[in-house]
Amino acid sequence: MNFGGVDENVVTRDEFSLEKAREVLKDETIAVIGYGVQGPGQSMNLRDNGFRVIVGQRKGGKTWEKAVADGWVPGETLFEIEEACRQATIVQYLLSDAAQIEVWPRIKPYLTAGKALYFSHGFGITYKERTGIIPPADVDVILVAPKGSGTSLRRMFLQGRGLNSSYAIFRDATGKAKERVMALGIGVGSGYLFETTFRKEVYSDLTGERGTLMGAIQGLLLAQYEVLRENGHSPSEAFNETVEELTQSLMPLFAENGMDWMYANCSTTAQRGALDWMGPFHDATKPVFEKLYQEVACGNEAQRSIDANGKPDYREGLEKELKALRESEMWRTGAVVRRLRPENQ
Repeated sequence: MNFGGVDENVVTRDEFSLEKAREVLKDETIAVIGYGVQGPGQSMNLRDNGFRVIVGQRKGGKTWEKAVADGWVPGETLFEIEEACRQATIVQYLLSDAAQIEVWPRIKPYLTAGKALYFSHGFGITYKERTGIIPPADVDVILVAPKGSGTSLRRMFLQGRGLNSSYAIFRDATGKAKERVMALGIGVGSGYLFETTFRKEVYSDLTGERGTLMGAIQGLLLAQYEVLRENGHSPSEAFNETVEELTQSLMPLFAENGMDWMYANCSTTAQRGALDWMGPFHDATKPVFEKLYQEVACGNEAQRSIDANGKPDYREGLEKELKALRESEMWRTGAVVRRLRPENQ
């Protein structure tokens, strides 16, 4: 398929139907290991699509109870991690990057010949010298990475929509890796699948998270909010002009029809200003993105994550940082604005 003049390998539901996916995986047992960010959405979508799915999770924790609440039955479809891996022919390794490193020695013995090891992030394999996650040579190693959270994947599935995903094959030990990965990608609820590699997936993902998806967008929003407040605008006005109009009015427009369409359907004053200031913002931020990508590519970002997650007080420090973000004036104002939306009254 052609994207902006560039051909890419893309698989749609028309080309690889759900019925075909079921046929490919009819004799497989899929174990979803981890029930945090991606686990719930992917496992429930697979279950609802008619695949044989079990969940592996540490018994007694909050996520175990969440799995039970979502309809997974202890001893039937919900097991301790090792038992789920023993039963599975496909192990979906959906723990956090830090937990993948910690749990790997418990997983590896159950990856016997012919099984498939599935990831939704290329971190563990791309940086395997750092993570120690080195799969046996006789198992398929594949990836389906939904371009969004597990919550979004599940929500869109229930709406009859699909969340686009990338796919990759690190090792085809059985000759079935491509069919397996396509079937799983369709099974978890992908809108369409586009080809990548484990390395490219993790490079783009880490850049995106630190960039326009989270890090850069928070930095830009906060900078504009601060300038408006410093010049006498009220918190409500600053938040509405910075965040609320962006997320509630404009983002849906360019998500639906593109930025060019949104520009064409704004006032001429907005068009002129946006076109004039687009260049300075691009020129100011591109060096930051270039530096960010270099830090990802050389492994520094991965090592920082590994080191930080390995500290015994990491969770406490993280919660302090998140608490400061949550309790900042901008996001306290945001909480009030959200409550005042008509649908919340």
